[in-house]
Amino acid sequence: LQKEFQGRSYDLLISHTTIVFTRFILLSWQNRCSTDNRTLGGMFYELCDEMNELDWAVALTQLMDILHDALTKTKKSIKRWVTCQLTQWIESLPNYIKVYLPKLGCES
Repeated sequence: LQKEFQGRSYDLLISHTTIVFTRFILLSWQNRCSTDNRTLGGMFYELCDEMNELDWAVALTQLMDILHDALTKTKKSIKRWVTCQLTQWIESLPNYIKVYLPKLGCES
């Protein structure tokens, strides 16, 4: 901004600043087009579409199944304690999440 232009008018300064920033934006855009993988046509989005997002309900159900499988191989006292803790945790969850979880029995 200092060396290219030496105008004293406010309008000239605004115009020059606008031109400098426009050049910067164009150079940044050109740099991004040559280095960012997301600008390789639609290839980035096609690759992202191939990966399905895991639904949170499916993930939660799978987590509970893994935990249930692990509990079947533990001692009864530990299994009772973990089941009781899980039941308390599930009871504190919102209803729209509770629908997806199994009913566990807790012996106090």
